[in-house]
Amino acid sequence: MSTSASPSGHSPAEPIGESAAGPVIERLVEANARYAADFTDPGMDARPVLGVAVVACMDARLDLHSALGLQLGDCHTIRNAGGVVTDDVIRSLTISQRALGTRSVVLIHHTGCGLESLTEEFRQDLEKEVGQRPTWAVESFRDVDQDVRQSMQRVRTSPFLLHTDDIRGFVFDVTTGRLREIDPA
Repeated sequence: MSTSASPSGHSPAEPIGESAAGPVIERLVEANARYAADFTDPGMDARPVLGVAVVACMDARLDLHSALGLQLGDCHTIRNAGGVVTDDVIRSLTISQRALGTRSVVLIHHTGCGLESLTEEFRQDLEKEVGQRPTWAVESFRDVDQDVRQSMQRVRTSPFLLHTDDIRGFVFDVTTGRLREIDPA
């Protein structure tokens, strides 16, 4: 079975970035040229049609538009490691709500997240390696359900957000594709 991470038969142990077709960024640029050749401006503006922002993990296994039945223009998508609500996520949500009209927020973490195996020691190792401590926290966690609850609480209590009454959190199961809702309590 082939995955998008191994379209040319690379094993997981092989370096990512090179393929039989050349460097991966060149493949992406070439794909964009093909896409642009048939592109027609859909005539949309930046306001999401459904008035919703989705905050999710950057994990390559999450195809959010397909999993949620979304089309181009339906939502704002904010992704980072873990789908954790950080200051930058609050920044993006604030712009999404105050400048672009979203009212609802969906938070999606997932099973088997890499942040479950990291610790703040990761930052210390980086500091030793590069001589400078990162200004950001790793935001690792051991309990995905509890981290979804914490993220929901961060959104609900942010003084910058206008709309905090329609916030729901979920865990996406990477083996079944199903969402499991997390009770905020």
